[in-house]
Amino acid sequence: MTAITLRSAQQETLDTPRLAYGLPARALFASVDLIYGKRRSISKFKVLEVLARVPYQSWEHAGYIAVTNASERPKTARRMFEEVEASRHQQDNEQWHLLILEELTRALEVKEHWFRHRLVPRILAMVYYQLSLVLYLLKPDWSLRLNADFEDHAEHEYALFVEEHPELEAMPFHSHFVADYGTFESVADLFRQIGCDERQHKEESLAALAKPRLK
Repeated sequence: MTAITLRSAQQETLDTPRLAYGLPARALFASVDLIYGKRRSISKFKVLEVLARVPYQSWEHAGYIAVTNASERPKTARRMFEEVEASRHQQDNEQWHLLILEELTRALEVKEHWFRHRLVPRILAMVYYQLSLVLYLLKPDWSLRLNADFEDHAEHEYALFVEEHPELEAMPFHSHFVADYGTFESVADLFRQIGCDERQHKEESLAALAKPRLK
């Protein structure tokens, strides 16, 4: 996406109301705010990206089990495997976000504490994984909706962060992962692109909600 397109996408996010988040999503966001504060920061976004991979990992796990169980029904097994591939692609995208944000915190010499920024995010991720997996096994739509809420929240948080920090427009983007994720005119555009990715993930989860479930 060009810089102009990214700016337009950011404004579209700012102009769009957030989804009406369900209780699990509100509890998750409140927990993160309680631990890391309500202020938006790169360190807090890293926590969100650790969590963002989790639903896709749980769906991939559940999907492989479903593919095995449907092995005698080739058409159903193929469709299930396509869902596994989609989950794997989405979690890989979230992984690039995390790696690039990790680079950025080091480049900017952001001070982080090992307990709050290393250990706690992993504990939150384990809890979130179990929640996503249980909801998916009970009723996939519940897990998909929770993920849509999470991605919508992340999309808006990134858009607001760029709006709050105009200095990011003059900060050049450098990364070891340019070949994997792309080049951008500024760090502001990097965050805009991440926000666009979160929007796409949200839309994919909402679209999956509208599809008939596989038998």
